[in-house]
Amino acid sequence: MKSDRLLSILLLLQTRGRVPARELAERLEVSVRTIYRDVEALSASGVPVYAERGRHGGIELLPGFRTDVTGLTADESRALFILAAQGAHAALGLDAALGSALRKVMAALPAPHRPAAEVTSRRILVDATRWKGGPQPAVDLDVLQDAVFADRRLRLRYRHSGHPEPSTYTVDPYGLVSKAGVWYLVADRRGTPRLFRADRVRSAAMLDEPVRRRPGVELADAWELLRRRVEERPGGLDVTVRVRRERLDMFLRLNASALVELPDGRERGEGGADDWVTVRLSYGSVREARQLLAYSDQVEVLSPPEVREELRATAASVTELYQRTADSPEVNAQVGNVS
Repeated sequence: MKSDRLLSILLLLQTRGRVPARELAERLEVSVRTIYRDVEALSASGVPVYAERGRHGGIELLPGFRTDVTGLTADESRALFILAAQGAHAALGLDAALGSALRKVMAALPAPHRPAAEVTSRRILVDATRWKGGPQPAVDLDVLQDAVFADRRLRLRYRHSGHPEPSTYTVDPYGLVSKAGVWYLVADRRGTPRLFRADRVRSAAMLDEPVRRRPGVELADAWELLRRRVEERPGGLDVTVRVRRERLDMFLRLNASALVELPDGRERGEGGADDWVTVRLSYGSVREARQLLAYSDQVEVLSPPEVREELRATAASVTELYQRTADSPEVNAQVGNVS
């Protein structure tokens, strides 16, 4: 730990110039006295560092001294600091390690590239979480991560969506993938690629057996296959709808995966803001099209008839449910208590 701290002090001084001892102590989470001892150790090892006390004092390297690792271009430097904003390192317990690595990289950058890299870290922020994602369950990646790097098999107790009880699997992991803020384990089960959401893993144990991956298959290959299975599910059911023009942008954004083609949006009737735009979608089943009810009267299904009937029957069922509960004394009492 001391050697890491000494290197961090050296690189911070090289990047910043004169730095107050108290600031170094706060950055490295040690006492000011420890910082002065570290400075003495650096000096004893031949690093030309000195300390000036007083109001405007601080710790500084002699002019001209630097460690130098060159070869990074300006764009490569900016790319590294954008990578630091993605946040995946936090879930892996690598926050502190990344901060230390970036200080080392900053100090090693050619002097002309440093300002651009520093500005990038302050001006570009990558937030991988979705809007209104709601509270996320805690995810423990420690055992999964250990098995991935140790090339060991895993035994999982995993709860599938819609299943009340978890199932037990022995899997051969390829690696971990963070997709839009959600962590997935990519693994083979009996030689077949599978995707496991980390937040549905109820328990995980690393086995002594070495992993049995398919020859020539890497994480990126397995992930691409699984990703395409999710995103390119066969539709087979063409559905034509009309969407109110003022809701078109939102509708297209939320239903991008089901779009057959983008509408040109040029048709216009006499209704002004109430004009409709025709959109073609593709679903895997009639029941899957029920999600269109979420748009209320902003979207109308034109065809096929079986989808229109499914939505009509579902809407009627919802109306009946609320009408029935509205007449229930128990429900009315609960509503009164909430209000």
